[in-house]
Amino acid sequence: MTTGAVGTNYILFEIAGTTYAVSSQNVSQIEMLEHITPLPNAPVFIDGVVFTRGHVIPAMNLRARFGFDKTPYTTRTRLVVVRNGDRLVGLIVDTAREFLSIPDNLIQKPGAAVADLSGPYLKGIVTIDDRVIFVIDLEEVMKLAPVLEGVRAE
Repeated sequence: MTTGAVGTNYILFEIAGTTYAVSSQNVSQIEMLEHITPLPNAPVFIDGVVFTRGHVIPAMNLRARFGFDKTPYTTRTRLVVVRNGDRLVGLIVDTAREFLSIPDNLIQKPGAAVADLSGPYLKGIVTIDDRVIFVIDLEEVMKLAPVLEGVRAE
């Protein structure tokens, strides 16, 4: 990494063996996944709602959101509660246990071929020590979920 470069702090998580990053300033908390209450008529990527710290929030399964097969929850499964503007959502991920400061100049925009294949979810890609990390565009992930439009943080 380049010393002196301006960086942003990220929470790293895994889905289907791939590492993703979301800006830590958008993360309210990370929790073990406990009880999820099914939500009638929800999109396939919304597993239900969870009650956490006084809020009932949707639990979005990022495996399903990104087009991967859903898998059973394990003891490593985490709920990453994120805030975008005044909206809260819990992102269900395979594991989340890493914090990393990434210099902004190392993050590159996804090329057209990658963007076309992955959809609008990727904001950037960074390679650190032969490890590829996808930086997600949280606004896009949440914007494309109409069921979330009515969920506001208090």
